[in-house]
Amino acid sequence: MLLSEMQGLLDGWLEPWRYKDYAPNGLQVEGRAEVGKVVTGVTASQALIDAAAARGADAILVHHGYFWKGEDARICGMKKQRIRTLLQHDISLLAYHLPLDGHLELGNNACLGQALGLAAQGQAGEQGLLWHGDWTGAGDAQAFAGHVSARLGRAAQLLGRPYKPVRKVAWCTGGAQGFFADAVALGVDAFITGEASEQNYHMAMESDVAFIAAGHHATERFGIKALGERLMQVSGINVEFIDVFNPV
Repeated sequence: MLLSEMQGLLDGWLEPWRYKDYAPNGLQVEGRAEVGKVVTGVTASQALIDAAAARGADAILVHHGYFWKGEDARICGMKKQRIRTLLQHDISLLAYHLPLDGHLELGNNACLGQALGLAAQGQAGEQGLLWHGDWTGAGDAQAFAGHVSARLGRAAQLLGRPYKPVRKVAWCTGGAQGFFADAVALGVDAFITGEASEQNYHMAMESDVAFIAAGHHATERFGIKALGERLMQVSGINVEFIDVFNPV
């Protein structure tokens, strides 16, 4: 498949033009024109690039790419090494940030909800990125945090009262701790995201809404994996997901 054809498929599914984002979505570094092998992963780290090169990949597809708003534009140091490796091996880099968070079927929020047994009822907040619905299980915040930990294979951090009953849940993957106030306003019992900030503890205690930090990387593995699987199914391209370890 041509690289341009593959990007056309991805853009058509994710509709990046619908989002106001912090980095360019789609093709970020251009490699060879023909694509037969794609590696997917959460972040375009050096470790992922090296693994893709070792596997003879023609393109890398990630959630976290490069050229973020406000970052130093100079190609030096770590950025130089990453881009040099891509260019040396003629590997393309494609990245989809908020479009991959928000997609109703393949997105991080949709896939995390499915993994945790959350029955989604709607989207709210900035650009519709805050999802909410009901937990199909039963128990208190402590039990729910244990359920999240078991499903993600990572110990989740619970802020708030452990014996708060949980039924209604809001969630947004990654670094969405700033959405906590919006989640509280929805009247939920618990909020899930990847990371926690200092003030989240106080809000959890004072609002009586449990805050669960389940890991930025851990909560955002599902969307890019689902996107790669869809690409392989539709195009016949060989796609491999590589889960580079990240404890954060």
